Amino acid sequence: MPGRIAVSNRAAALWQTATLTEVRRETPQASTFRFAVPGWAGHLPGQHLMLRLTADDGYTAQRHYSIASPPDDTGHIELTLDHVEDGEVSGWFHTVAKPGDEVEVRGPLSGFFAWPGDRPALLIGAGSGVVPLMSMIRHHRARDLSVPLRLLVSARGPEDLIYAQEYGAETTPVFTRRAPEGVPVGRLAAAHVTPLLADEQPPGGWEAYVCGSNAFAEHASRLLVAAGQPVDRIRIERFG
Repeated sequence: MPGRIAVSNRAAALWQTATLTEVRRETPQASTFRFAVPGWAGHLPGQHLMLRLTADDGYTAQRHYSIASPPDDTGHIELTLDHVEDGEVSGWFHTVAKPGDEVEVRGPLSGFFAWPGDRPALLIGAGSGVVPLMSMIRHHRARDLSVPLRLLVSARGPEDLIYAQEYGAETTPVFTRRAPEGVPVGRLAAAHVTPLLADEQPPGGWEAYVCGSNAFAEHASRLLVAAGQPVDRIRIERFG
């Protein structure tokens, strides 16, 4: 099948050293952190990893983070993190971390939300929920896949739209509070979802991937079902 990727389950159990090589600001509250991980065995778009920080006194903190980079970025992975108020790990990344710092990572984890590029994908995300979906988009472009892919991404305003410079014709942004002139403001609605299922239905139908807060995931999944998307072809990754 197009885009199929081999991933070692055994490697997912091993902690590896990841060296921070670059920090890129995406929005006022989100940045992308690029790491060199020479032993990284690869991942599927949509998977996540476990990250571990260890303080000088031996205290450790662990968090799950979605992987933003495509599988073909050999020896490197990218994570895009919101700066969460009072966030123990995200706070360190946004205020202390610098190139050369080392953390530990283990993964990739979970195949449920993975998309190797072998079926039409309808992606719906809000805020930092777009991170694993961007891995899918980047994979689609890197492999020049012909399988249909569409993204609906929700953000409060243009300045909050993560990866704003990377979106193309496959993407429809939805702005809930502020929008460019001439663009309507409002939450994700049936008017955004229904045309994709009624007018652009590819052969075999869509596999839907929804990622965002609990409330957004519930709202988006209801819209999908109401528009005719089979429940067993909706994959949900939620947080908060």
